[in-house]
Amino acid sequence: MALDFSGQNLRGRNFKGQDLAGANFSYADIRGANFTNANLRGANFSDAKAGLQRRWVIGLVIVSFLLSGLSGYFWVFNGYFMSLIFSSVRENQIIGWVDLIILIPFYFITIRQGFTASLRYLAVAVAVAVAVAVAVAASLTGAFAGAAVFAVAAAVAGAVAFAVAFAVAGAFAFAFAFVFAFVVAFAFSFVVAFAFVFAGAGVLSFAFAGAGAAAGMLLNSYIAWQAMKGNEKYFLVRNIAIAFAATGGTSFRGANLTNADFTQATLKSTDFRNTILICSRWHQAKMLDRVRPGSTYLQNSQVRQLLVTGQGQDTKFDREKLWGINLQKANLADASFIGADLSEANLQDADLSRAKLKQTQLDGTDLTGATLTGAFIEDWGITNTTKLYGVRCEYVFMRLPTKKDPDPLRKPDNKQEVFTDGDFADFIKPIFDTLDLYHNQGVDPRAVAIAFKNLAENHPEAELEIVATEKRGDDKFLLRAKTNPGSDKSQLSAEYFDDYNQLKALSQSQQLLLVEKDKRIISLENMVDTALKQPKFYTQGDTNMSDISGINIQGSSNVSGIAGNNSIANLGTISGNVSIALNQLPDATDAEKPGIKELLSQLQDAIVQSTYLSEEDKTEALEQVNSLAEAGKNPQESTKQKTAKTAITMLKGIFTGLPAVASLVEATNKLLPAIAKLFGLA
Repeated sequence: MALDFSGQNLRGRNFKGQDLAGANFSYADIRGANFTNANLRGANFSDAKAGLQRRWVIGLVIVSFLLSGLSGYFWVFNGYFMSLIFSSVRENQIIGWVDLIILIPFYFITIRQGFTASLRYLAVAVAVAVAVAVAVAASLTGAFAGAAVFAVAAAVAGAVAFAVAFAVAGAFAFAFAFVFAFVVAFAFSFVVAFAFVFAGAGVLSFAFAGAGAAAGMLLNSYIAWQAMKGNEKYFLVRNIAIAFAATGGTSFRGANLTNADFTQATLKSTDFRNTILICSRWHQAKMLDRVRPGSTYLQNSQVRQLLVTGQGQDTKFDREKLWGINLQKANLADASFIGADLSEANLQDADLSRAKLKQTQLDGTDLTGATLTGAFIEDWGITNTTKLYGVRCEYVFMRLPTKKDPDPLRKPDNKQEVFTDGDFADFIKPIFDTLDLYHNQGVDPRAVAIAFKNLAENHPEAELEIVATEKRGDDKFLLRAKTNPGSDKSQLSAEYFDDYNQLKALSQSQQLLLVEKDKRIISLENMVDTALKQPKFYTQGDTNMSDISGINIQGSSNVSGIAGNNSIANLGTISGNVSIALNQLPDATDAEKPGIKELLSQLQDAIVQSTYLSEEDKTEALEQVNSLAEAGKNPQESTKQKTAKTAITMLKGIFTGLPAVASLVEATNKLLPAIAKLFGLA
């Protein structure tokens, strides 16, 4: 039975590693509670109050005051360095001018381009200044470097101090904490400035030190304000402040919060690093921008806003990692999710009207009851685990819109027609049950036919069946085949294109050797050739390739040692060349275990003596035996193995179609596997 902690005071409680699945924490005070690595699947945290306990708030505010004082101290030194411009000593004047030249751009770059850009500027400025200092006077080197160090230390310490005060204090307490931090910093800086006076630096030094401190404090205030507003230019300061503010706060680090509910919960200073947030609910959660998100989807300000409000219309979420996000009933009309990962997400009843879903990953995504009317679904990544029950959709577009074509590839094609209830799921279902093989530039119909035949033979469990072909543009072609739902489409596609690219590299005469004995390849080749001449889909509904046998073309596209019909040599000459090559191979050490030389000699004799092969086929077959003999000199070398694999493949193609009673068939069924084994191909 699920535990009930609703309304309880759980401040500082330790639930580390506990199984609290389905527990009720609604309206509970969980400030400072530790849920690290706990199982909180389906837990209810609605209206709960997370964050820091009071003692931690006080402690962190004190830390921010100390940092602000330290910042003031550093700014005073920068002001003092600038006052040296009016010194009577030449070296001091140089130090003052260099400090001024370094700091003025630092202020402007920090405000215009952000903190990271200003740090890069300081690194370059210090390097140049030190080089100049070494050239002018080696004693100035430390002073130049010191000016930059004081600037960085003052800016970081002050900005973080004010940002921490902002992060840990409440909405009303912040004004007091901020002002108090400013006063502390300013007071401390004036104490140091007076110390300069008593040390004999003079009133002018005091004035510059005070002015430098004031300017620095204003810069710190601006950086902190922009950082906590979410300005990406100051993300470094914000991240440091949030990390400080989450110290001692509620920790969900490493916890499993699948299906947890944080509706209207207060989540300031809460640690969500390494947390599982699949389908967690955040509707109207408070201060979600003050959590420590780690690498979860909560790190994106737009995503946080969407989760809290449910309003994401006309917003870009391109290439965002939104795996497992809960957007149930969200308004996502006209939103863009190009290249985004929405796998395992909850999009039940979401409005995705006119949304751009190009290449969006939707594996395991729940789209039950979602609205997809007008959505652009080019190459979207739905699978057989994507839930499309009850999807409301009148029409979709298969491409992104352009100025010339605002309604590209509308489905249904007739603009007066719309999908009725259930039609869209029926229309789209074949897409994730199919293997889509896209061909670019110079499509070779014969290579397509042979490669697909080969793929079907190698993977009968995939139950490949061609359902459609489509010409795309002048030189692009799509072959779509129905597959078994459990098939690995990525593996099938990779294997197909490995074979296709190698076959495409062969000459026409070499391809003919693989085709002429198989009418199925010729039929498929004609179908592809016909499709390439048609502007629209060409469907072949009864082309089941799961039971065919054929040629296995694998390996590199670098095919060597293959001769086509245009290079037929005299049979006696080529046979003599094979004998010469075989004589160069070593004899087998064991008479009972024939080696490459002995096996190839037997194969040569079987080919020459065959009564079923034409002279052309015998010549081509002996060319492959010759290639095997050359490769046999170094059978374990990778390039030789590839040559051997290609030669064996070609031999199988030549022998395809011979009668089963032929002595050559019986011989090759024994010899070719043995030869392949000696090349390490078995």
